[in-house]
Amino acid sequence: MFEIFFTPTHIELSEDCLLQHFPRKCDCRGTEMECDYRNLNNVPQVSGNVTMLSLKSNKIKSLPADAFLTYCDLQELYLQDNQIQSISKTAFCGLYNLRRLYISHNHITSLKPRLFQDLRNLEILFLDDNLISRISPRLFIGLKSLCILSMVNNLLENLPKRPICAEIPEVYWMDFDSNRIKSLNYSTFVKCDKLAVLELSSNKIQELPKHLFKNIKLLIKLNISDNPINFVHPEQFENLKQLQSLGIEGIEIANIESRMFNPMTNLEHIYFHKFQYCAYSPHVRSCKPNTDGISSFEDLLANIILRVFVWIIACLTCFGNLFVIFMRSLIRAENKLHAMSIKILCCADCLMGVYLFFVGIFDVKYRGEYNKHAHRWMESVQCRMIGFLAMLSTEVSVLLLTYLSLEKYVVIVFPFSNIKPGKQQTLIILTTIWLIGFIIAIIPLWNEDTFGNYYGRNGVCFPLYADQIETDAAKGYSIGIFLGLNLIAFIIIVFSYFSMFYSIHKTGIQTPEIKRRIRSEVALAYRFFFIVLSNAFCWIPIFLLKVLSLIHVEIPGAITSWVVIFILPINSALNPILHTLTTTFFREKIKLFICKHPSKGKSTWTESSSKQSTSSVKFSFLRRISALENILTSRHH
Repeated sequence: MFEIFFTPTHIELSEDCLLQHFPRKCDCRGTEMECDYRNLNNVPQVSGNVTMLSLKSNKIKSLPADAFLTYCDLQELYLQDNQIQSISKTAFCGLYNLRRLYISHNHITSLKPRLFQDLRNLEILFLDDNLISRISPRLFIGLKSLCILSMVNNLLENLPKRPICAEIPEVYWMDFDSNRIKSLNYSTFVKCDKLAVLELSSNKIQELPKHLFKNIKLLIKLNISDNPINFVHPEQFENLKQLQSLGIEGIEIANIESRMFNPMTNLEHIYFHKFQYCAYSPHVRSCKPNTDGISSFEDLLANIILRVFVWIIACLTCFGNLFVIFMRSLIRAENKLHAMSIKILCCADCLMGVYLFFVGIFDVKYRGEYNKHAHRWMESVQCRMIGFLAMLSTEVSVLLLTYLSLEKYVVIVFPFSNIKPGKQQTLIILTTIWLIGFIIAIIPLWNEDTFGNYYGRNGVCFPLYADQIETDAAKGYSIGIFLGLNLIAFIIIVFSYFSMFYSIHKTGIQTPEIKRRIRSEVALAYRFFFIVLSNAFCWIPIFLLKVLSLIHVEIPGAITSWVVIFILPINSALNPILHTLTTTFFREKIKLFICKHPSKGKSTWTESSSKQSTSSVKFSFLRRISALENILTSRHH
C-alpha cells in the first residue's frame, strides 16, 4: 500500500488551465503545471493558485530564499533529477499546504536546521540519491504530519542521537537504505509509536543496541540486511510482536536460536543469509532463501542428478583405485618405485571416493527433512571430518602428481643424470607429501576462533570459495592453498610436460640404445599428459571460482555443488584408467591370462611369463613393447 507514493512517474493533469501566469513552454491543466525536461535553470514564476508544480529533470542548481513564498496553495512539489546543490534556509517558507515534496537525485550535501518548519501538513518527503552526510536533530522541526521519510543512497554516517520521532510523531515509514551508517543509538527510535516500516539495509552497522526496537512495538516491516553485524542479541526482537516481515540477509548469526524469533507470532516473511536458518523460525509462512543451490529444505543435495551421480562417481573412484592398488600389488613390475608411487596416489584418490560416499549417506539420512538438521549438520564433527578427508585427498593428489611430473621431467630432459631418487629417498618424499597434506587439511580445525567453521560453510562440507563472512585468516589461508600452492603445482606440472616434449623434439636421437630408452619414457609421459589434462579440467574451474569470489562476484551455490560432485573428483576417478588400465603392460598381462595354455600350469602373472613365450612372434613383440614401458630403473645398469 506504500508503493504508490514512491516514484511518481506520470502526473494526471486536469483539462483546462486555471493559472493566469506560467511559462508557455510548460504544460498547464487546471491549477497544475508540469515543466519537466525544459532545461530550466531557475524556479519559474507561476500564479499563486498553483496546486501542483513539477520541475523534474531540469538544470536547477539552487533553491533561493522564498523561492515558493507566493504558492500558498501548493500541495505537490517535484524537483527530482536536477542539479540542486544548495537550499536556502527559507526556500520552503509559506508552503503551509504542501503534502508531497520530492527532491531526489540531486547534489545536495547538507540541509539546514528548521528548513521544513513551515511544512506543517507535509506527509511525504523524499531525499533519495543525494550527497547528504549528516542531519541535524532540528531538521525535522515543524513536520508534525510527516508519514513517509526516505533518505536512500546518501552518505549518512550517523542518525541523530536525539529521538527523531519527537519532531515527526506521525511517521510510519522511514527508509535509510544504502548509506554509511556505522552505529545506532538506543534513543534514536524512542517515541516512534506509529512507526510501521523501518529500512536500514546496506549500511555499515556492526552492532545493534539490545533494546533498539523496544519502543517501536507496532513495527510491521524491518529490514537490516547486508550490514556487517557480527552479533544479534537473543532478545533483539522480543518486543516486535506485530512484525510481519523481517529482512536479515547477508548477516551471519553465529548464535542463532529459535527463541530469537518465537516472540514474533505474526511474522509471515523472513529473509535470511542462509536457508538453513529457516529451521529456527518454523512458524513463518514464507522463509527465503529456500535453497543455497547445493541443498534445499528437503534434501542435502537439491538436484536429483547430483543425488544419483554422487553414488556413481564415488563407486567409480573407490573401486577403480582399489582395483589398481590390487593389480599393481599382484603384477611385479621392473620399476617398483614407480609402481609404489602410483599405489600411493591411488590411496589419496580413494579418499575422495570415501568423501563422496559420506555425502551420499548423509543425503539419504536427512532425505525429506534436511532443513531441520542443516545447521547442526554443518556444525557437526562428521561434516568437518569429511571436509578434512576431501582436502587431504585433494592436496596429496596434487603434490604427488607434481612430484611424478618432476621425476619424468628429470628422466627425459636430463637422461644421463644420476639425480633420480632411490628407494629410501622416494619413501621420504612420499611420506613428506602425506605429512604436508595432513597439515594443510588439519590446520583449519585447530582454532575455530581464527578460521571459523572452515569446512561447514555448505552442505557438502568443502571450502570451495570465499564469502563475505569468512574471517580474514580463513580467507588468507584459502587463497594461499588454492591460488598459491595448488596454482604453483599446476604451473610446474604444465611446464614439466611442455619441457619434456620440447626436449624430445629438439634433441636428435643418435643411437638405438638412446632411442630405446627415451621411447619408454615417452610412452609413460603420454599417459601422464592425460593425467595432467584431467587435472586441468578439475583445477582451472576452481581457480576461476576462487578469483571471482575474491572480487566479490556472487557465485550461485548450484555451481559449487556441480564442481564438488563432478569436476573435483575428475582426476581421482580417471587416474586408475590413465595409470594402469590403459598401459600396454597391463593389457598384455590380461591377454596372457585369458589366452594361456591350460597345460602351462599355474600362471605367475610376472614379467617372466612374457619371457617364456619367446617362441611366439606375437608374444615376443608384446614383450618388447612391455619392456619399453618399464625401462625406468634399469637404464643406468
